[in-house]
Amino acid sequence: MDRRSYLKSTSAAMAALALAGCTSGGDGGSDGGSEATGTTESGGEMTGTETGTETDGDGGSSMPDKVVIGSDIPYRPFEFETAAGELKGFDVEIARAVFDEELGITSEFKKTSFDTIIPSLKQGNFRVIMSAMTINEERAKEVDFSEPYFTAYQTVIVRTDSDIQSKDALKGATVGVQKGTTGLAAAEGLKEEFGGDLELKEYDQITGAFDALTNGQVDAVINDNTVNAEFVNNQDGARFLEGEGAAAEQGEDAPPYLTLTVENYGIAFRQDDDEFREQVNEALAAIRESGTYDDIYGNYFSG
Repeated sequence: MDRRSYLKSTSAAMAALALAGCTSGGDGGSDGGSEATGTTESGGEMTGTETGTETDGDGGSSMPDKVVIGSDIPYRPFEFETAAGELKGFDVEIARAVFDEELGITSEFKKTSFDTIIPSLKQGNFRVIMSAMTINEERAKEVDFSEPYFTAYQTVIVRTDSDIQSKDALKGATVGVQKGTTGLAAAEGLKEEFGGDLELKEYDQITGAFDALTNGQVDAVINDNTVNAEFVNNQDGARFLEGEGAAAEQGEDAPPYLTLTVENYGIAFRQDDDEFREQVNEALAAIRESGTYDDIYGNYFSG
């Protein structure tokens, strides 16, 4: 099997699976002038005002000069730092296309632990979340989402020499997951399906789960397909667990490995930020129409 096929997650699948996002909340507009400490591309600290300068004399909205983006880094290939400290990744390039190029405002990423990222958004530590975040009902009670911009699957990887060859063979195994993620939720669902016969080990970052797999501390890792693929493609000792699953059940053009869920990523906003969210949705649509989205997608997931 060509390892490149592990990255299969097409724009067509996203269009077919596009969710309504979530209900809007609050009275619209933005809360002005809260400060946030952000991480620059070089890894340094920068303090800036999220909402920027008020505009319009007819009761219009405030347009930020800069948008601070909360994100769990590293989460390759969506957001990660190079050895030189440069911030890279699919989310990073999409953010630059949406905010810097389409909306004409400066984007700045702020490192934030994923399991606390929604409370941190609500506390005003940054304006939006862009961190390979799956749209789901539980999160939609606390934040509003943009239109979906990526489709992903929860998948299972094991060591190459593992005896585990099917989903059922995971019974009794120890599985590594990242805290606060839909990978954890998928693992908890699998544990329930197995009548509790599955041990879960939670890690602050997905790299901890990958290290545990390499070191034999867990038998498998459950996580997003593209992030798992990035690890598998760079490790001789890891492979995907194969088999049909959620994607095939939904009639999707299923990838050649077990899929526990089908999910859509969105940009998360506070529930009082409706007008800015709509502006971002328009910018997302614009980069799709112009072909910019496909170009960025091709840089990370095609070939």
